[in-house]
Amino acid sequence: MSRPDAVAGEAVIRPYREDDRPGVADVCLRTAAAGGDATGVYSDDGLMPEVYALPYVEYAPDLAFVVELDGRVAGYVLGIADTGDFIDWYAREWAPGFRERHPVAGPPTGHRPAYTEAQLVADGAGPERLRIPELDDYPAHLHIDLLPELQGRGLGRRLIDTLRAALAERGVAALHLGIDPANVGARAFYERLGFHELRSSRPDAPRFGIATR
Repeated sequence: MSRPDAVAGEAVIRPYREDDRPGVADVCLRTAAAGGDATGVYSDDGLMPEVYALPYVEYAPDLAFVVELDGRVAGYVLGIADTGDFIDWYAREWAPGFRERHPVAGPPTGHRPAYTEAQLVADGAGPERLRIPELDDYPAHLHIDLLPELQGRGLGRRLIDTLRAALAERGVAALHLGIDPANVGARAFYERLGFHELRSSRPDAPRFGIATR
């Protein structure tokens, strides 16, 4: 259900609700190809959301915020306050089911993405990839996605500011994120917001951090 006082065509940021889950999965898929639509790129369109969105709303729904547009989810920011604890939870609670659903990469689709399905399946089964060297200083992390129709309207900044404020209220000092090196606009966007590159950042795996206040 949409917000009662929302105006048609107005994008509203609000806390995540359980019935937003399919919409979050859809936005994840439609922005997963370096910001573009990844529908049909992998053998299972559910793979990307199962790795980069659904575990987040399962573990920390109170740190998820969505952009609602005309009664549908059109963007989100998903936050984790304690990445170390999330890694442990993921290995214990999420990874076994993921491995059962996706024991191996599926058949080729003809798209040949740089981020292969084999890599995606391995990442979905192995949360230790999230344990960066700077975790003590930047314990929180996030994922953010907006459909193209909402980009360039200041909503990305507002989503991140909303999550930073929520983390600061919990006493979390700083957060980090990783970006797809193929997403050429992402680096400039985060630098404009005040993010700085972390020492562990690599050209093939850029990482950035920022204080919550």
